[in-house]
Amino acid sequence: MAQILNGREVVDAINEKLRAEVSFLKEKGITPTLGIIRIGDKVEDISYEKGAIKCAESIGVDVKKYLFKESITQEQLLNVMAAINLDLTVHGVILFRPLPEHIDDNTIRKALLACKDVDGITDQSMAGVYTGTDLGYPPCTPRACIEILDHYGIDITGKKVVVIGRSLVVGRPAAMMVLERNGTPIICHTKTENMKEICKSADVLIVSAGQAKTIGADYLNENQVIIDVGINMADDGKLCGDVDFQAAENIVKAITPVPGGVGRVTTSLLMMHVIDAAKKTI
Repeated sequence: MAQILNGREVVDAINEKLRAEVSFLKEKGITPTLGIIRIGDKVEDISYEKGAIKCAESIGVDVKKYLFKESITQEQLLNVMAAINLDLTVHGVILFRPLPEHIDDNTIRKALLACKDVDGITDQSMAGVYTGTDLGYPPCTPRACIEILDHYGIDITGKKVVVIGRSLVVGRPAAMMVLERNGTPIICHTKTENMKEICKSADVLIVSAGQAKTIGADYLNENQVIIDVGINMADDGKLCGDVDFQAAENIVKAITPVPGGVGRVTTSLLMMHVIDAAKKTI
């Protein structure tokens, strides 16, 4: 039976430190504040938003919500971004993507100040990930994968780490973070040949496929550590990951649950970035 890499343990360790930092900032008259921009009502966006708000409340971070219908125009959204950029009481911003088809993602990303980009969507933040510098903030989800491995003492030095998914949100930055830790990253995607064999040979599997339970027993081996990034709605109406947890639990060495794994840690790291941005205003 696999070891369950529960996100709660990681979160508790992070949040204890964050609460002390928030108290320090409030003594200085600064309340760290996160701005959440959501367009539409995607299940996964709402789920993440609820988790982020709950985490923020537990730490002492304020939240301002900017909620819009999918019919919002690009110009209207740019005006919202400009107002948030000028609002000194909002220290960090997350923008749920993908955006509606009529809105250009690149234009909107460029409109956000890098100093408020706490989830690594701007070019400046992404450059920081690829150069191994402190330029901007890295995306929270791939960073959560690394934090979980660190917390549970899973050393990836020299290990083959297969990342399923090549998005700029998770896959590519996760591979760069693995490389920074001296792991050997391999990125698999929809055009990858022999994916099952590649995955089965991995020491660590970071899964961001975007499809419920798409990774089954034939992708796995008994010595693997599985980090499941996926958040999907199963046929029974319950949240599930990209990995078939029931099948994997009886095979692999360790695995993150969904819910209660990566997503939970992601929200704490988001607060860490917001608090750091607030500290820079002192």
